[in-house]
Amino acid sequence: MSLLIKIDINADVGEGMGNEPDLMPHLSSCNIACGGHAGNTFTMTEVVRLAKAHNVKIGAHPSFPDKTNFGREIIEMTAADLYTSLKQQIRVLQNVLRSENAMLHHIKPHGALYNLAAKDEKTANVIVEVIKSIALPLKLYAPYFSVITKVAEAEGIEVTYEAFADRNYNTDLSLVSREMDNAILTEKDEILKHVLRMITHHKVSTVDGIEVLIKASTFCVHGDTKNASEILKFLNEKLPEYKIQIS
Repeated sequence: MSLLIKIDINADVGEGMGNEPDLMPHLSSCNIACGGHAGNTFTMTEVVRLAKAHNVKIGAHPSFPDKTNFGREIIEMTAADLYTSLKQQIRVLQNVLRSENAMLHHIKPHGALYNLAAKDEKTANVIVEVIKSIALPLKLYAPYFSVITKVAEAEGIEVTYEAFADRNYNTDLSLVSREMDNAILTEKDEILKHVLRMITHHKVSTVDGIEVLIKASTFCVHGDTKNASEILKFLNEKLPEYKIQIS
């Protein structure tokens, strides 16, 4: 029986966890930290080589330049300074990719930058301008019904809607703060149910018990979730049983 639905599964990598060899066999795309919140030329090179070996699509994962807070705090910056920082982060990864004969497939902002761009037009505009400045037809991984998605699509950038396999949602489709005990999902059966609801019904059950419309074709498991490799392996095993192909 043929598989009817195709999805992508991604993870944020190169962030110092050192678990990339365990994650890569179960991914179809990855987002490589490029120096803003984590990562350097050495880590980028190592992860790019792993991604190539496993035929995993490669994305840049730029952030606010803030290694102290792992890019999870909003940094007050002018639009020009943010543009320069993001451009430089992506350029470093591009240089690694050229040296490894690999291609950049997409851009996915990290952490506080991702969340801010989902609701703040100024931040969204900066990220979109950075993508437009790159002489490649890059995709943007971003949340459904977000400000950055609307800005990017208006500028002709192809957006891949992203949802999170290992995170709980609020009713406005924002992620539950990591400061809350129920922010992160780690139980495999619960995660499978969470992902299946989003794929097959285009709904997410929020922490308030309300089902909200959501669309996504790529699903993220964070590389720093404690049992990330187990979650990924489980999803790879179980999703085909529901006619869902990871590619």
